[in-house]
Amino acid sequence: MLAGSVSAAASADNVSLVRELAGRVGPIVGSSQACTSIPVRRVQVILNKFQDAIREASANPNERNELARDFERNIVEGRAAVNGGRADCRLVERQLTDLERSVNTPTPAAATGVAPAAPAATGTIRPAGSGTVRGVTDQEIRFGMVIPYTGSAKENGQSYKRGIEVAFARANAAGGISGRMLKLIAADDGFEPSRTPDAMKLLWDKEQVFGFVGNLGTPTAAVAVPFALERRVLFFAPFTGGTVVRHDPPDRYVFNYRPSFVEEADAAVRYLLKMRKIKPNQIAVFGQNDDLGEQGFAGVAKAYRAAGLNDKAILRLVYTRNSIDMDEAVAQLKAQKVPIKAIVMVGTTRPAAKFIEKTRDLFPGMIYTNMSIVGATALAQELSLLGPRFTENVIVTQAVPAVSGYSSTVLEFKAALAESSPGEVPDYISLEGFIAANLLIDALKRCGPQLDTERLVETLESTRKLDMGLGASLSLSRGDHQALHKVWGTQLDKSGSYQPIDLE
Repeated sequence: MLAGSVSAAASADNVSLVRELAGRVGPIVGSSQACTSIPVRRVQVILNKFQDAIREASANPNERNELARDFERNIVEGRAAVNGGRADCRLVERQLTDLERSVNTPTPAAATGVAPAAPAATGTIRPAGSGTVRGVTDQEIRFGMVIPYTGSAKENGQSYKRGIEVAFARANAAGGISGRMLKLIAADDGFEPSRTPDAMKLLWDKEQVFGFVGNLGTPTAAVAVPFALERRVLFFAPFTGGTVVRHDPPDRYVFNYRPSFVEEADAAVRYLLKMRKIKPNQIAVFGQNDDLGEQGFAGVAKAYRAAGLNDKAILRLVYTRNSIDMDEAVAQLKAQKVPIKAIVMVGTTRPAAKFIEKTRDLFPGMIYTNMSIVGATALAQELSLLGPRFTENVIVTQAVPAVSGYSSTVLEFKAALAESSPGEVPDYISLEGFIAANLLIDALKRCGPQLDTERLVETLESTRKLDMGLGASLSLSRGDHQALHKVWGTQLDKSGSYQPIDLE
């Protein structure tokens, strides 16, 4: 079946056939990956064939993902058998050779009957199979990133990209990853989901990237994640707190650095209720009329329920993505009989700034709490141009410690930024990109020279209490693909600078 195509498998149930094959092929693939004497390129050929079989077996994305998980579980079992001493690599080599012959794949052992020798311990990097590991060569590892160069979130995309590039440049200056230089290639989707597939395809097909890191946006992630999962490619540290990248159990190839929207919303609601003594019916939610706004609102509602409060009557104000037309939202706010005293905002920089501008004089004492995706620095700049009163009572929950502080990771970031991008001002989003990229770099280093996606995924899942100087350690596991669960609080002062605040 692997030698041809699933569609040619007579009248049999294709999904059942692939599931059965996963139980037979998976352990051989996993065992072969664990045997250092077997070249990565041989295993990759079988992996590619099985991925093709999964794609042809069903048009249903859920069925495909289930088949991929079955295959992966069997791969892990095979790898564990070798690592635990329950399988002999000489036997594994023969099993792989038999499998290669059955699918008409040439193998070095086929002509001579002799298994290939292990690479000599010369200290040189073993090639990634003459390009058979996509995006990995002797000289570099290529990552792709889809961000908006245009639209309401373009400042956030550029800042996140800058932070990742600073971390990559710092790692490259220190010798790279086993001698390979890290390269980041960005594509533009304008913060529009309809444009995201073309951007992903460009990076995957033309640029031949190894994985995706730092994609920006919740509505765009809803399109990008299925693309990555179908190709079993790493989708690392997207700039979103949405549930689309936080499934339970987690999707194998999707990893997050930042806390979720739910965690940020919970922190904001608890702060307003407990620290600012705002009544539950005096809090409204403002957000985009798309997945981003939906999930932000759902996070606030969940925080209400967790506090034992009724979430049914929460006022919801919306705006259109990539628009700064706030008239309808402002009219809704003015029409409320019970005066609203605080708003949890789920939006990007310019819409958030425009809404504050339109409502500040109408509601002078209003408290505006923004989620970190707003782009704290860009928001401060927009509001400061309007005048000191517009920065009053503006709060942003953050996924990183204060940029104005003196934690070790902040100091390292500022030094690295000054060296690689002189004149650039550090901000919260670029700091987050720097930290997220360093989490990835840590795993890449622990993988060693034989890099492939499956090995990197397993290495990421073994991250335990990584101390990067944040004041909170980072951990990942098979059951939790989100490294950080802490939320920091900041508030703008009249000068337009952020000051740390206690959220509880």
